[in-house]
Amino acid sequence: MTIIPSLLQSVIPLSEQAGNAILAAVEQGFTVEKKSDGTPVTSADIASHDLIKAALADVTPNYPLLSEEEEDIPFAQREHWQDYWLVDPLDGTKEFVAGTEHYCVSIALIHAHQPVLGVIHIPAWQITYFAVQGEGAFKCRVGGTPEAIHTNANLTSQAPVLVCGRWLGNKRLQALRARLPEHEIKVVGSAIKSCLVADGQADIYPGFGPTMEWDTAAAQCILQEAGGVLLSADLTPLRYNRQANLKNPFFMATTYPQAPWLPDFAEIALSSPS
Repeated sequence: MTIIPSLLQSVIPLSEQAGNAILAAVEQGFTVEKKSDGTPVTSADIASHDLIKAALADVTPNYPLLSEEEEDIPFAQREHWQDYWLVDPLDGTKEFVAGTEHYCVSIALIHAHQPVLGVIHIPAWQITYFAVQGEGAFKCRVGGTPEAIHTNANLTSQAPVLVCGRWLGNKRLQALRARLPEHEIKVVGSAIKSCLVADGQADIYPGFGPTMEWDTAAAQCILQEAGGVLLSADLTPLRYNRQANLKNPFFMATTYPQAPWLPDFAEIALSSPS
C-alpha cells in the first residue's frame, strides 16, 4: 500500500476540529454516562466521534472505521480488512471528566495489521503530533510550523524519565521501578505518554494498565517514526485487528530497541503480580 502523505492535510485539521468540539463541550457543559463495562463516555466523546466518522468517510470512502465509540463490529467482518481507520475520539475520558488537560484525539490508519499513519491532537495544549511510515515524526502547535521530533537516544548522561498514569500503586510498575536505575517520573494521562517519549521528554512508558487497540495505534506510528519502539512482552511490535478481542497486551514504549530495561519489562509483564 502506498501511503499518500497528503492524507495528513485532511487528518491533521480534522483532529484539530475534533479537539475544538471537545473544548466547546468543556465550555458549554457535557453529560457523562457509563458504558456496559463501567467506563465513562461523555457527550464530548460522541461529538468528536461523529465529526471524525463523517469526515473520514468523505476523505477515504473505501476505508472502514473502527472507533472506540463504534467498536461493535464482528470480527468475522473486520478480519478481512486490509486498510482501515482506528480512532479514539477522546482518549483519556477519565482525565477529561476529572478536569485535567491530559486527553487527546487519536487517529490512525492501519495497513496489514500495523499503523502506517498516526495523528494525535492534544486540545488543551493546542499541539498535534503526527507521522507517516517512512516519513519521520513531527509535532506542531496549531497554526505553527511543524518540527521533527526524535526520541532521546542518550541515556547515559542523565537519569531516565519514566512517564505513567496516576495509578502509581500498580504492582508491576512498582516491580519495574525497583529494577530501574535512578530515574525521574512524570504523571500524565492518555496517549500523551507515548508522545512525550517520541519527542524526548520521557524515556520509558510501561503500559501495565488495561488498554485497547485504539489507545496505542496512532502513538505507535509516531513513536516508531521518531526512533522509538512500542513492544509487547515478547518484545515484538504491537499488531492490530488480529483477533476478536481488541484488548492490548502489556507493552513498553521506549526510546530505542536496545533500551536496557526491556528484558526486565518482559519478565515482569509475563509474571504474576506479587
